[in-house]
Amino acid sequence: MGRLIKNHLARLIILAAATYQVAAAVCGFFWPKILWDFLTKTLDPAVKPIPILQIINLLFGLILLAWEWPVAFIAGSSIHRSLEARLAFLPLTALAAVLLYQGTNAAIYQVVGLGVYFWAYSEGEIICAKPWTLPQRGGKPTRV
Repeated sequence: MGRLIKNHLARLIILAAATYQVAAAVCGFFWPKILWDFLTKTLDPAVKPIPILQIINLLFGLILLAWEWPVAFIAGSSIHRSLEARLAFLPLTALAAVLLYQGTNAAIYQVVGLGVYFWAYSEGEIICAKPWTLPQRGGKPTRV
């Protein structure tokens, strides 16, 4: 058995969360609702009459999809290979998702993916320049 590549697992979790976040944003355009509206109505202007929170969630979801798949112009760049950038950006997307009623599951998935990314970061994993590949072992193999 091989070792678990945690950044690949986190990438799959975040891809699912980003897809869910895009779907939640689209649903939010038709049924605008803040998660916390049972406590206060002060956040309602964020979703209606102008769908600010839905647009933010849609943009964050599309950015995450482009970053995690990745699209051609992002693949191999320093932002694509940076675990630190992901660890800084994912809490923002999770916060935007948890504010929208339809995006709470996406926020939970993003927090789980953030935890797995942190696990990968703490074990010193790297993200390769070519997407979905494994890091090559350094040096020549030695014979015994």
